[in-house]
Amino acid sequence: MKRAIQSSESIELGIMLSLAGGFMDAYSYIMRGKVFANAQTGNILLLGVKISEGEFGDILHYLFPILFFTGGIAMASLIRAPENRGLHWRQLTVLVEMIILSVVAFIPLSMNLLANSMTSFACGLQVESFRKIHGRSAATTMCIGNLRSATENICGYLKTRDRESLFSGFFYYGAIVFFILGAVLGNICIGIFKERAMLICVVFLLAAFFIMAVDREKIKG
Repeated sequence: MKRAIQSSESIELGIMLSLAGGFMDAYSYIMRGKVFANAQTGNILLLGVKISEGEFGDILHYLFPILFFTGGIAMASLIRAPENRGLHWRQLTVLVEMIILSVVAFIPLSMNLLANSMTSFACGLQVESFRKIHGRSAATTMCIGNLRSATENICGYLKTRDRESLFSGFFYYGAIVFFILGAVLGNICIGIFKERAMLICVVFLLAAFFIMAVDREKIKG
Protein backbone atom coordinates (compact mmCIF):
# COMPACT_ATOMS: atom_id res chain seq x y z
CA MET A 1 0.00 0.00 0.00
CA LYS A 2 1.44 3.36 -1.00
CA ARG A 3 1.17 6.29 1.34
CA ALA A 4 -0.55 9.39 0.08
CA ILE A 5 1.89 12.12 -0.94
CA GLN A 6 -0.59 14.91 -0.28
CA SER A 7 -1.32 15.18 3.41
CA SER A 8 -4.82 16.40 2.51
CA GLU A 9 -5.53 12.93 1.12
CA SER A 10 -3.73 10.78 3.70
CA ILE A 11 -5.34 7.85 5.46
CA GLU A 12 -4.42 9.34 8.84
CA LEU A 13 -6.29 12.51 7.97
CA GLY A 14 -9.24 10.51 6.65
CA ILE A 15 -9.48 8.68 9.98
CA MET A 16 -9.58 11.93 11.97
CA LEU A 17 -12.16 13.48 9.66
CA SER A 18 -14.34 10.35 9.65
CA LEU A 19 -14.29 10.29 13.45
CA ALA A 20 -15.30 13.95 13.46
CA GLY A 21 -18.04 13.32 10.90
CA GLY A 22 -19.67 10.56 12.93
CA PHE A 23 -19.25 12.55 16.13
CA MET A 24 -20.98 15.64 14.72
CA ASP A 25 -23.99 13.69 13.47
CA ALA A 26 -24.39 11.87 16.79
CA TYR A 27 -24.05 15.13 18.69
CA SER A 28 -26.64 17.05 16.68
CA TYR A 29 -29.11 14.18 16.67
CA ILE A 30 -28.78 13.06 20.30
CA MET A 31 -27.93 16.32 22.04
CA ARG A 32 -29.60 18.93 19.86
CA GLY A 33 -33.14 17.74 19.14
CA LYS A 34 -32.84 14.91 16.60
CA VAL A 35 -31.56 16.98 13.71
CA PHE A 36 -28.79 15.67 11.45
CA ALA A 37 -25.61 17.69 11.01
CA ASN A 38 -24.32 15.71 8.00
CA ALA A 39 -27.18 13.60 6.68
CA GLN A 40 -29.08 16.33 4.88
CA THR A 41 -31.15 13.69 3.07
CA GLY A 42 -32.62 12.87 6.47
CA ASN A 43 -33.29 16.54 7.18
CA ILE A 44 -34.93 17.02 3.79
CA LEU A 45 -37.10 13.96 4.42
CA LEU A 46 -38.14 15.22 7.85
CA LEU A 47 -38.79 18.66 6.39
CA GLY A 48 -41.20 17.12 3.90
CA VAL A 49 -42.89 15.11 6.65
CA LYS A 50 -43.41 18.22 8.78
CA ILE A 51 -44.86 20.08 5.80
CA SER A 52 -47.26 17.23 5.04
CA GLU A 53 -48.37 17.11 8.68
CA GLY A 54 -48.88 20.85 8.83
CA GLU A 55 -46.36 21.25 11.65
CA PHE A 56 -44.98 24.46 10.21
CA GLY A 57 -43.45 25.50 13.52
CA ASP A 58 -40.91 22.68 13.21
CA ILE A 59 -39.92 23.38 9.62
CA LEU A 60 -37.10 25.76 10.53
CA HIS A 61 -35.43 23.07 12.66
CA TYR A 62 -34.67 21.18 9.44
CA LEU A 63 -34.62 23.98 6.85
CA PHE A 64 -31.91 26.06 8.50
CA PRO A 65 -29.37 23.20 8.82
CA ILE A 66 -29.93 22.39 5.13
CA LEU A 67 -29.33 26.01 4.15
CA PHE A 68 -26.28 26.37 6.40
CA PHE A 69 -24.81 23.10 5.08
CA THR A 70 -25.18 24.54 1.58
CA GLY A 71 -23.51 27.73 2.78
CA GLY A 72 -20.56 25.75 4.11
CA ILE A 73 -20.10 24.09 0.72
CA ALA A 74 -20.24 27.50 -0.95
CA MET A 75 -17.67 29.00 1.42
CA ALA A 76 -15.23 26.13 0.88
CA SER A 77 -15.63 26.53 -2.87
CA LEU A 78 -14.95 30.25 -2.68
CA ILE A 79 -11.81 30.03 -0.54
CA ARG A 80 -10.29 27.14 -2.50
CA ALA A 81 -6.92 28.23 -3.88
CA PRO A 82 -3.59 26.75 -5.00
CA GLU A 83 -1.13 25.84 -2.26
CA ASN A 84 0.94 28.98 -2.51
CA ARG A 85 0.75 30.22 1.06
CA GLY A 86 2.04 29.09 4.43
CA LEU A 87 -1.44 27.88 5.34
CA HIS A 88 -3.08 25.50 2.86
CA TRP A 89 -6.68 26.42 2.06
CA ARG A 90 -7.85 23.07 3.43
CA GLN A 91 -6.09 23.84 6.71
CA LEU A 92 -7.97 27.14 6.71
CA THR A 93 -11.32 25.37 6.35
CA VAL A 94 -10.45 23.01 9.21
CA LEU A 95 -9.42 25.99 11.34
CA VAL A 96 -12.76 27.69 10.64
CA GLU A 97 -14.52 24.40 11.41
CA MET A 98 -12.76 24.15 14.78
CA ILE A 99 -13.72 27.70 15.71
CA ILE A 100 -17.36 27.12 14.78
CA LEU A 101 -17.64 23.86 16.71
CA SER A 102 -15.90 25.36 19.75
CA VAL A 103 -18.61 28.02 19.81
CA VAL A 104 -21.32 25.36 19.40
CA ALA A 105 -20.09 23.62 22.56
CA PHE A 106 -21.09 26.69 24.60
CA ILE A 107 -24.46 27.39 22.98
CA PRO A 108 -27.27 26.59 25.47
CA LEU A 109 -29.78 23.86 24.67
CA SER A 110 -32.48 26.51 24.36
CA MET A 111 -30.73 27.62 21.15
CA ASN A 112 -30.50 24.27 19.39
CA LEU A 113 -31.54 25.74 16.05
CA LEU A 114 -28.46 27.97 16.03
CA ALA A 115 -26.20 25.15 17.24
CA ASN A 116 -27.43 22.72 14.58
CA SER A 117 -27.18 25.33 11.84
CA MET A 118 -23.59 26.15 12.76
CA THR A 119 -22.68 22.47 12.98
CA SER A 120 -24.18 21.84 9.55
CA PHE A 121 -22.18 24.77 8.18
CA ALA A 122 -19.00 23.14 9.50
CA CYS A 123 -20.02 19.84 7.91
CA GLY A 124 -20.56 21.60 4.59
CA LEU A 125 -17.04 22.99 4.79
CA GLN A 126 -15.64 19.52 5.42
CA VAL A 127 -17.58 17.65 2.76
CA GLU A 128 -16.52 20.14 0.06
CA SER A 129 -12.90 20.46 1.16
CA PHE A 130 -12.05 16.77 1.47
CA ARG A 131 -13.27 14.67 -1.43
CA LYS A 132 -10.45 12.15 -1.62
CA ILE A 133 -8.60 9.85 0.76
CA HIS A 134 -5.48 8.06 -0.46
CA GLY A 135 -6.31 9.05 -4.03
CA ARG A 136 -9.84 7.62 -3.87
CA SER A 137 -13.05 9.60 -3.97
CA ALA A 138 -14.50 9.23 -0.49
CA ALA A 139 -16.64 11.09 2.02
CA THR A 140 -15.86 11.68 5.69
CA THR A 141 -19.24 13.12 6.67
CA MET A 142 -21.62 10.52 5.24
CA CYS A 143 -21.60 6.81 4.40
CA ILE A 144 -23.90 6.05 1.47
CA GLY A 145 -21.29 6.75 -1.21
CA ASN A 146 -18.62 4.83 0.70
CA LEU A 147 -20.99 1.89 1.14
CA ARG A 148 -21.70 1.80 -2.59
CA SER A 149 -18.00 2.05 -3.49
CA ALA A 150 -17.01 -0.60 -0.94
CA THR A 151 -19.56 -3.13 -2.15
CA GLU A 152 -18.83 -2.39 -5.81
CA ASN A 153 -15.10 -2.97 -5.30
CA ILE A 154 -15.59 -6.20 -3.33
CA CYS A 155 -17.85 -7.52 -6.09
CA GLY A 156 -15.22 -6.45 -8.61
CA TYR A 157 -12.63 -8.50 -6.71
CA LEU A 158 -14.88 -11.55 -6.69
CA LYS A 159 -15.16 -11.30 -10.48
CA THR A 160 -11.58 -10.37 -11.39
CA ARG A 161 -9.46 -11.30 -8.33
CA ASP A 162 -7.86 -7.87 -8.66
CA ARG A 163 -6.13 -7.19 -5.32
CA GLU A 164 -6.47 -3.45 -5.80
CA SER A 165 -10.23 -3.81 -5.86
CA LEU A 166 -10.07 -5.86 -2.67
CA PHE A 167 -7.99 -3.20 -0.93
CA SER A 168 -10.33 -0.45 -2.15
CA GLY A 169 -13.33 -2.35 -0.81
CA PHE A 170 -11.82 -2.72 2.65
CA PHE A 171 -10.63 0.89 2.47
CA TYR A 172 -14.20 2.17 2.01
CA TYR A 173 -15.61 -0.16 4.64
CA GLY A 174 -12.89 1.12 6.96
CA ALA A 175 -14.05 4.70 6.41
CA ILE A 176 -17.54 3.61 7.48
CA VAL A 177 -16.17 1.87 10.57
CA PHE A 178 -14.39 5.03 11.72
CA PHE A 179 -17.53 7.08 11.07
CA ILE A 180 -19.45 4.65 13.30
CA LEU A 181 -16.69 4.81 15.90
CA GLY A 182 -17.02 8.60 15.88
CA ALA A 183 -20.75 8.25 16.56
CA VAL A 184 -20.05 5.78 19.39
CA LEU A 185 -17.54 8.15 20.96
CA GLY A 186 -19.97 11.01 20.48
CA ASN A 187 -22.70 9.22 22.36
CA ILE A 188 -20.35 8.29 25.19
CA CYS A 189 -18.97 11.83 25.47
CA ILE A 190 -22.46 13.34 25.43
CA GLY A 191 -23.33 11.23 28.44
CA ILE A 192 -20.33 12.67 30.28
CA PHE A 193 -19.92 16.22 29.04
CA LYS A 194 -23.41 17.06 27.66
CA GLU A 195 -23.29 19.95 25.15
CA ARG A 196 -19.57 20.50 25.87
CA ALA A 197 -18.89 17.13 24.24
CA MET A 198 -18.40 18.92 20.93
CA LEU A 199 -14.98 20.00 22.20
CA ILE A 200 -13.84 16.37 21.81
CA CYS A 201 -14.70 16.63 18.12
CA VAL A 202 -12.54 19.77 17.97
CA VAL A 203 -9.63 17.64 19.20
CA PHE A 204 -10.05 15.32 16.20
CA LEU A 205 -10.02 18.32 13.89
CA LEU A 206 -6.96 19.75 15.63
CA ALA A 207 -5.16 16.48 14.93
CA ALA A 208 -6.29 16.74 11.30
CA PHE A 209 -4.95 20.30 11.14
CA PHE A 210 -1.49 19.20 12.28
CA ILE A 211 -1.48 16.15 10.00
CA MET A 212 -1.90 18.52 7.06
CA ALA A 213 1.08 20.54 8.30
CA VAL A 214 3.32 17.61 7.37
CA ASP A 215 4.98 18.20 3.99
CA ARG A 216 4.82 14.74 2.42
CA GLU A 217 6.70 15.91 -0.65
CA LYS A 218 9.74 16.61 1.56
CA ILE A 219 9.29 13.28 3.36
CA LYS A 220 9.25 11.48 0.04
CA GLY A 221 12.38 13.29 -1.10
